[in-house]
Amino acid sequence: MFALALSSLRHRIAGFAASFLAMFLGATILMSFAAMLDTAGRPGVDTTSKETLTTMGTVVGGWGLLLVVFAVSSTLTLSVRQRSAEMALLRNIGATPGQVTRMIVGESAVLAAAAALLAIAPAMLGGRLLLALLDSTGQVGAGVPYAFGPIALGMGLTITLAAATLAALITARRAARAGAVEALGAVAADDRKLSRKRIALGTGFLLLALNLAVVTATAMKGKGSDAMQTAGQTSIWAAIGLAVLAPAILRKVAASAAAPLERRGLTGYLVAQNLRRHTGRLASVVMPVVLFTAIGTGTLVMQAVENDAMAASGLLKSNEQKNVETLNFVVIGMIVAFAAIMLINTLVAATAARRREFGQIRLAGATPRQVLKAVALEGAVLTAVGVVLGTAASLLTILPYAYARTGDAVPGTGAGTYLAIVAVAAVLTVATGYAAARRALRTPAIAAVA
Repeated sequence: MFALALSSLRHRIAGFAASFLAMFLGATILMSFAAMLDTAGRPGVDTTSKETLTTMGTVVGGWGLLLVVFAVSSTLTLSVRQRSAEMALLRNIGATPGQVTRMIVGESAVLAAAAALLAIAPAMLGGRLLLALLDSTGQVGAGVPYAFGPIALGMGLTITLAAATLAALITARRAARAGAVEALGAVAADDRKLSRKRIALGTGFLLLALNLAVVTATAMKGKGSDAMQTAGQTSIWAAIGLAVLAPAILRKVAASAAAPLERRGLTGYLVAQNLRRHTGRLASVVMPVVLFTAIGTGTLVMQAVENDAMAASGLLKSNEQKNVETLNFVVIGMIVAFAAIMLINTLVAATAARRREFGQIRLAGATPRQVLKAVALEGAVLTAVGVVLGTAASLLTILPYAYARTGDAVPGTGAGTYLAIVAVAAVLTVATGYAAARRALRTPAIAAVA
């Protein structure tokens, strides 16, 4: 099966590009921040600098690991879902569930190893730029020597490989258990219900977020910027929980929005049918929109509330508060950039795999213009769902923190930031989907179906 995995990789380079890019970016992020731990261990580094570097490496690196697992799992799930027919044929000719699982894990391991090795050079540069940022803001001592050593390499290689293997195992289990008839049916429709384990996992993340929100508004009230320790995590856990449950949520949206969409003519009808039959695939697009909106809005507005509170008190920020602010902006920059790239990556992969679908629609009488209008409308619906879910998740950070910090649950700042984030999410989703669809439509309808 490992030989089959290598053969599959050679013949499906474009299909594995999304997963490879997620692993490459994840490994780059992990090693860039892990290099701060190597730097902190150099002789002669003062205590304050060592504490800052260690915090930057462990906190941001920990969130980076979580996002790598989530992103790789999402892209691998999309890739495996697009290969349902291949899985069915393997089962028909006698492949066991264990063999199918080993094939998927083997593909993922090869991709992870290649991605991690190629990420070393950009990670070395990224770590150096991060140290320069800390130096320019006075958070590390002048002249702290940069180091990229065994900790960065060890974390980058082992964690990327472990994360990819874990994501592959999660993805492969359901694909391997599916019978041949069920797998072939999944090619035509992807509307399976969520497993109990996935529902429990998503619910658990949401309960954790709710608990942190309550702690922020009660136990952390009056404790100044220390409330960020609990509030900052809340929107991330909530966003992950909602993203895990996205297929079920999108299914409910499809049921309620079908009638209004169908009244828009052929374009709306195509979108409604696609939402009904392919909720799993479309949920992969909604996930990064949720993360992008929730974490971007939650962290930036929380920091704006903190800045206003400090300005109102007339106090100067301590070095620790400066560290927290820098950490927040670094985290938000990393996560938002990662989510944006993940969104583009997923959309391109998902749309490219729809050439046959687009060809069938055109042979049935739809024009390329109607197909593009349907893709644009679909992108708008997915953006709306993702933004609503992301906004709900961000409020679990913003409202408790504003109350704990100022006594008023509704912050007086952040509206402009929120609108900018929503606008970027909308442009990325609709424009990327539209551009990918235009490229897919270049293939003649008959050739796409054949």
